[in-house]
Amino acid sequence: MKATVESLLNQAIEQLKQQEILRADIAPKIQVEQTRDPAHGDWASNLALMLAKPAGLPPREMAQALVAALPNDPAITGVEIAGPGFINFRLAQGVALEPIREALTAGSDYGRGVALNDFIQVEFVSANPTGPLHVGHGRGAAYGASLANLLAFAGHGVQREYYVNDAGRQMHILAASVWLRYQMKMGAALPFPANGYQGDYIAEIADALHATIGDQYQVSADQILNDLPADAPEGDKEAYIDAVIARGKTLHGEDGWDVFRRAALDGILAGIRDDLGDFQVVFDEWFSEKSLMDQGDVDLAMQDLIQAGHTFQDQGALWFRSTAFGDDKDRVLKRDNGETTYFASDVAYIRNKFKRGFDRVIYVWGADHHGYIPRIKAATEALGFDPARIEVQLVQFVSLYRQGEKAQMSTRSGEFITLEDLRGEVGNDAARIFYASRKVDVPMDFDLDLATRQSKDNPVYYIQYAHARVHALTRKLAEAGGQFDVQSGLEHLSALTQEDEKELATAIGKFPALIERASKDRAPHVLVHYLNDLAAAFHGYYNNTRVLDGHAPLPQARLALCHAAGQVIRNGLAILGASAPERM
Repeated sequence: MKATVESLLNQAIEQLKQQEILRADIAPKIQVEQTRDPAHGDWASNLALMLAKPAGLPPREMAQALVAALPNDPAITGVEIAGPGFINFRLAQGVALEPIREALTAGSDYGRGVALNDFIQVEFVSANPTGPLHVGHGRGAAYGASLANLLAFAGHGVQREYYVNDAGRQMHILAASVWLRYQMKMGAALPFPANGYQGDYIAEIADALHATIGDQYQVSADQILNDLPADAPEGDKEAYIDAVIARGKTLHGEDGWDVFRRAALDGILAGIRDDLGDFQVVFDEWFSEKSLMDQGDVDLAMQDLIQAGHTFQDQGALWFRSTAFGDDKDRVLKRDNGETTYFASDVAYIRNKFKRGFDRVIYVWGADHHGYIPRIKAATEALGFDPARIEVQLVQFVSLYRQGEKAQMSTRSGEFITLEDLRGEVGNDAARIFYASRKVDVPMDFDLDLATRQSKDNPVYYIQYAHARVHALTRKLAEAGGQFDVQSGLEHLSALTQEDEKELATAIGKFPALIERASKDRAPHVLVHYLNDLAAAFHGYYNNTRVLDGHAPLPQARLALCHAAGQVIRNGLAILGASAPERM
């Protein structure tokens, strides 16, 4: 219908050009949108406001001229001028009901965009594999997965990627934590480092490793502790943990030390994979940071920057001149001891992404990474890629509340609320929809009490209950000896004459445009709000109308309307990674 309204306005423009009210060279981009309030009609355009200045007319006079020049069309039953010059269009009842037919005919594809010739990578979660995912990670997971689903549904080619930080110092601290727990299991009396990972999962990994390799790497406490510097609080906890790592490598060699590093990485990563899989979050690629080093990507990226003249040497270190590209300071790529930095891996990862052919790359990061954006953009431009092809979506922090009390989280102390804990308490569907219901760039208070409440204030229950009610109607009809005949319902849509039937059909018809807008804005929360509004429209209709009463074929037409609403709810929930139950 949007195309019809746009065509009518185009014809009006041509008529006004012939009347010399508009210049012949004027070619505005016509904007037509569905109205938010049915009282204002079905479709609206701001064309008069756009044309007023070039035509030298007040906006309302311009609107009046456009309306007078509009050709007649049986699909349009009324045209009104509102406010400063908006033009509102009212559709004929039969036309307004057409979304019912479109939704039931297209089914799970209703609202799906045409295939676009682009390829977008969405990289999200990418939490360091140093422990289980907590509720903060859960928000990034829910947002990234919903965004990727939304983009794919809108027609984009999408690749979902988890960047595994399996290189660098944190992995060695993790390995040291497992190594010490392994030794302690065999009786070594050892203090645990203040800077080690202390959660129960570390001991579980050590136990599993011991069950596999036995006492093969057992050493005495004296061999470990001899001549180590003091740990906190008397000493420096960073120096102490580095000394523990060095001692482990000395005692077992690099290959022996890697046994503990791999056990730690594989154990935690397996838990993360399972956790995300249960959360309906899947990835096309789990990309290893270490592979960038092993395959030479880091060296190639630095070489590209050197050859392009974007680096310099200072006190034995290799620097990237990122200030030339808008960053606040230059960045070290390789230290004077020959070790490359985390940033060097980030540069290599950018290069690798674009070499793989992605047209656009979306990073989903925690809000604490906002300072990384200028340097990432700088590196992208220095490597010869358009920095506009990179987007960063920052996920703000989550505060979890239970019975009015705020829960604290700490991955080092082991005292944190895991994503698995959250899912076990409120369920996957509630977690996915609650996480997605707020703009990702604002802090979120996650109310556990509300997430489990069966009321209209809980969007999860309210939306899913609307879908279940649709199917309850069909079961009730079957219990009375009838059945829903889709074709009969579609053939008799003209029997739907109530204003709330038109309003519900209009709400159904907003879904395709909503998908397009939400995908462009990278805003899954818009979809949650739309589904909640659609559920409200359905519940209102259900409560005010005895759907199965009346002479045939009216009940079939009403069921068609209800099932069209259910189809849209089902499509939307699938994008959000939530189920659409038929019974509740």
